[in-house]
Amino acid sequence: MMEVLNRSGITLAAVALAGALLGATAGAALTWWWNDGAMDHQPATDTGEAGKEPLYWVAPMDANYRRDKPGKSPMGMDLIPVYETSGGDNDPGSITISPDVMNNLGVRTAAVTRGRLVDTVNTVGHVQYDEDRLVHIHPRVEGWIETLHVKATGDPVEQGAPLYALYSPTLVNAQEELLLALRRGSPSLISAAMERLSALKVPESDIDQIKSSGKVSQTITITAPQSGVLDNLNVREGMYVRPGMEVMSIGQLEHIWVIGEVFERQAASVSEGDAVRMRLDYLPGREWLGKVDYIYPSLNIKTRTAQVRVRFDNPDVFLKPGMFAQMAIAASPSKPSLLIPSEALIRTGSQTRVVLAKGEGRFKSIAVTVGRIGEHQVQVLSGLAEGEQIVTSAQFLIDSESSKTSDFTRMAHDGEAPPMDHSQHQGMQHRPESGPVDGDQPEHKHD
Repeated sequence: MMEVLNRSGITLAAVALAGALLGATAGAALTWWWNDGAMDHQPATDTGEAGKEPLYWVAPMDANYRRDKPGKSPMGMDLIPVYETSGGDNDPGSITISPDVMNNLGVRTAAVTRGRLVDTVNTVGHVQYDEDRLVHIHPRVEGWIETLHVKATGDPVEQGAPLYALYSPTLVNAQEELLLALRRGSPSLISAAMERLSALKVPESDIDQIKSSGKVSQTITITAPQSGVLDNLNVREGMYVRPGMEVMSIGQLEHIWVIGEVFERQAASVSEGDAVRMRLDYLPGREWLGKVDYIYPSLNIKTRTAQVRVRFDNPDVFLKPGMFAQMAIAASPSKPSLLIPSEALIRTGSQTRVVLAKGEGRFKSIAVTVGRIGEHQVQVLSGLAEGEQIVTSAQFLIDSESSKTSDFTRMAHDGEAPPMDHSQHQGMQHRPESGPVDGDQPEHKHD
């Protein structure tokens, strides 16, 4: 029993000794980190900044916590003073790149210009019948199709050609009323009976035949009101039809419509009268020219696109309903505004920004508000001024470095910044230019 206790005592003593050594080691490491590793953040007397007035004080572990005088951070740590840099540029988010690194990255810049944005909206469309020339055939009485003179959708028909013969008790009664009025010799009854037959779509030739023969026709033949091709043939011989039922329709191919689909963000760029160039895979190398005839007032719910209508003459009948077409709409030039190259734009889920070249190798990522986005240029509504230089190549690498410290607040022009999502602001860190904040990597300078 005593042996077991001795062994336990030795074990407990060993554990206590190890804990003491570990605590001493951790305390020494923490003391070294605070006095040596974080020495860049000590007050002016320790960093060689004596004689300079601090701009503000920040928390070592949270650069968003700023105060105008010394004190303690929410974590109980001393606040760190931030001094004005030697170059006088204390704009958060600004970074400096040496000329050698700029050359290796291939950094290119372009000036912000003022002008009119000329854009071409490239989209697709589909060919369909000209609805102004599309005729639907509906019976006005109930009856049966005795003879169907046309057989299939797409068949050509000529104006006045027979379409189908209809037997209807209502038409038979209307004919008998006309014959009765003729026997009585009453002009008013004769006129009323003829008007009823005309209202029931009985051809004038059939009415004249009834008056001259004095006999009732059991079937009435319906003829084509115009020339064209059949579409939506919905009946066959022997079928029973009633008023309101669509029997068939007749469309024309000499004049057709092309309905284009324009993205919602591009809809404001298109106006009636804009020139349109159209091409089809069906006939490569051929091009049709037209103008925007109409812009539909509502958007397609499924595709979220606005529809535009273009009329084309089709004398050779090469354009056929149902075809897909590639359309290029020459949008009307915008009002004079600031323009930047489209490749300079950096678009995220909730913000649009560019990298501003401030000169002498200094860059900063700033937020901008854009308007129309063209194929080669972008309209800038706010955030930039005419003549400023922006980065058009390697801007993503510079933006990723600048956005870690930038608060996206412009210190020039009107002093106002475009609105920024609060959740995104929480992920940004303000890096004082007097030294790195704890947890950040120190700035690497290139010779």
